Amino acid sequence: QSTAATIVLLILLSLFLFTQVFGLSSVAQVVFGKGNTGQYLSINMAFGIGVTLGIHAAGGISGGHLNAAITIMEFVFGNLTWKKVIAYTIGQFLGSFMAAATVFGLYYDTLHDYTKGNFTVTGPTATAMIFSTYPAPHVSLLGAFFTEFMATVMLVLGVKVIHDDKNNAALKGTRPLLCGILVLGIGLGMGMNTGYAINPSRDLPPRIFTAIAGWGTEVFTAGRNWWWVPVTAPVLGSIAGALIYKLVIEFHNQPDEEIEYDKEQRNVETS
Repeated sequence: QSTAATIVLLILLSLFLFTQVFGLSSVAQVVFGKGNTGQYLSINMAFGIGVTLGIHAAGGISGGHLNAAITIMEFVFGNLTWKKVIAYTIGQFLGSFMAAATVFGLYYDTLHDYTKGNFTVTGPTATAMIFSTYPAPHVSLLGAFFTEFMATVMLVLGVKVIHDDKNNAALKGTRPLLCGILVLGIGLGMGMNTGYAINPSRDLPPRIFTAIAGWGTEVFTAGRNWWWVPVTAPVLGSIAGALIYKLVIEFHNQPDEEIEYDKEQRNVETS
């Protein structure tokens, strides 16, 4: 049995070393390079690669719990104890916070050169969006909430499809890669409105870091007090996605005994 401290440390390192560092640094490179050192596609790819490596790192001990919304959803459906929820969430939030601090240090000189020392949330040299998501100016708060909700629904549906052994699940060794491709697909198709946070532990800790590091409390008030949307919408979207999967697919799956019988029958026919 893995201790809670081990779980926290592994998830922390998974987010710190892979998911968030890859993702946030790709955003920084695009922003600072003004399109010359990356494009929107490179951000999506970096987050997908980070998710893949993060799941590989933490998958054996935690099942790859890198998303607080999915962790809470699993608890709601009785698949996790509250102790594991606390351990996973602490690891997720600490790792994400440390990743933001790492990218801040990595690009500190460039950040100062780009902003002339004036860290802003909005305007021509805004940089807060490197670390956390903000809605597009033309998108209403309701529209932004719905975007995050639906993007997380699609995330959970995809994760369920990839991992459901009673259905046509992917091979275990390919699942982290497919989850990374899933995140890439969500970013390519549903990222324009809000930047597809789809994960409270991806968005809130870096936002807290930016508030401390020089951007101030505007990181919470910008976008019509946007900060709470990437915290609540993904949680609700995860629960809705799991319910949809249960109603549409899981309840119609064959029991394990029938699956084994079908496999045996196919083996006999093959022989």
